[in-house]
Amino acid sequence: MKALVAGGAGFIGSHLVDELLKQGHTVVCVDNFFIGTRENISHLKGNPDFIFYEQDLTELEKLKQIFRAEKPDYVFHMAANSDIQASANDPTIEYANTYTTTFHLLECMRLYGVKRLFFCSTSAVYGDAQGQYVDENYTPMRPISYYGACKLGSEALISAYSYMNDLHALVFRFPNVIGPRLTHGVIFDFIRRLQADPAQLTILGDGTQCKPYVHVLDLVACIAHLMDNVPQGVSVYNVGDMSFSTVTHIAELVVRGMGLENVTFHYTGGRGGWKGDVPVFGYRLEKIHETGWKASMTSDEAVARTVVEFLKKKV
Repeated sequence: MKALVAGGAGFIGSHLVDELLKQGHTVVCVDNFFIGTRENISHLKGNPDFIFYEQDLTELEKLKQIFRAEKPDYVFHMAANSDIQASANDPTIEYANTYTTTFHLLECMRLYGVKRLFFCSTSAVYGDAQGQYVDENYTPMRPISYYGACKLGSEALISAYSYMNDLHALVFRFPNVIGPRLTHGVIFDFIRRLQADPAQLTILGDGTQCKPYVHVLDLVACIAHLMDNVPQGVSVYNVGDMSFSTVTHIAELVVRGMGLENVTFHYTGGRGGWKGDVPVFGYRLEKIHETGWKASMTSDEAVARTVVEFLKKKV
């Protein structure tokens, strides 16, 4: 199989590229390094099964050229602005990098007859469910961040294109993803702050924010588990673990992992860490568990492992 991975130099995308190559597929990676890095794919230089295009997905005509030249069998759409806080002051970042990229990839699939798609969605499409355990049929969908809104809009485009063009689309809605090559987020921020000042740590919100965290290797394993058995239409799955981690406990795990003592925590206060943050979130995972997949790590285990990976300079 020839797989086109949009955003393949990113955090999640680069791990997926590694897995696809491991399985013996040819991978066409398209990335403009908006968030992804050259370092994430540097180990693939010289691999005859790895083809790289440095290209902005918002440039439709150039993307068409890649589809014409490479003729992919499967598109994995991992490209987006994954840093929700970064787009808070500039929603056009999401419109371009999260929504427009989806439309352009779908249009190229339509024009060049590509029928299989994986889309990297998010728990942010559900909005603030006030701590309810949400399943894939939860309504109403009311995102509270620009990121969540553009992901939900992308899901709507996928639904329409799938119906009109007989696509086989697999959509994962997952929570916070952590692990090697992480570039932002609470663990990244806490470690950086404590490296600068090991005596104290500022924590956004009141520290009680509570969410599931999933390790990137578990997520990639789940994609690999389902990618070959997708029926026509759109198949949507929540992906994660039933356990949770509070922000304060994450801080404690980071402090412990760094071997620090007597660190003072300072809280900025408020229910959420920032505008658009969903402070408490819970999934229903029966649907994905029925496929035979379960996360190998709890939320806390994924956090602790990521701290170790970061400190070993693997993140």
